[in-house]
Amino acid sequence: MVHHQGTSEGRAPDGAAETAPAIEASAPGAGDAAPVAEELNDLRVLKALAQPRRQQMLQHLTVHGPATSATLARALGLNTGATSYHLRELARYGFVEETDGTGHGRERWWRAVPGDRRFPPRSRQNAETRLVMGELNHLSYAADLELFEQLQRESGDADEWADAYPYSRGTMRLTVAELRAFFEEYIALLNRHKRSDAETPPGARTVLTRFLAFPAPSGTPDDNRRENETS
Repeated sequence: MVHHQGTSEGRAPDGAAETAPAIEASAPGAGDAAPVAEELNDLRVLKALAQPRRQQMLQHLTVHGPATSATLARALGLNTGATSYHLRELARYGFVEETDGTGHGRERWWRAVPGDRRFPPRSRQNAETRLVMGELNHLSYAADLELFEQLQRESGDADEWADAYPYSRGTMRLTVAELRAFFEEYIALLNRHKRSDAETPPGARTVLTRFLAFPAPSGTPDDNRRENETS
């Protein structure tokens, strides 16, 4: 989902999910309490979020900051009527809100609203919810990968950020309860690093984070070990 600086949105090990994008008039300071987790269990909200153009708009607001409907239209190849409609729908469900802009006249500026938003566990999703979640996940994963590859292509040799992209692939042996606890520790780590615009030092950039963890498929060393123990 969509993430503003200082925002956490994740999909917990039991199926809970923001960043897709979750989304503050001013980001809370480092000393503020962590946001309370909110479960998005209303199918109407999930359908509103899973609309492809809204996903694009949320990502743009997350990466580039507040924008007008005209700015979003130019950036995404849409018309202002479409972007205005989708912004109103996103605002209706609390994913974006109006904010003070730098323009003049009657320009309306919008920004992504931060929070800790999570999807319902798969065990509590009905067939229709699973279809919507499947589409939402597909859009989110594809958009994340496309953006990451774009940044890799556009990074110049002299760009100090090009050498700073953290990337990790690892394995752990955990129970389901331990994996849930690991996820909450990850969310807590994100919250510890959030800060307001006033507290952000020069040279800082919005950094997008993504977390994905899943059990290894059958035929892994775990299965081989169990077979040896029972043979």
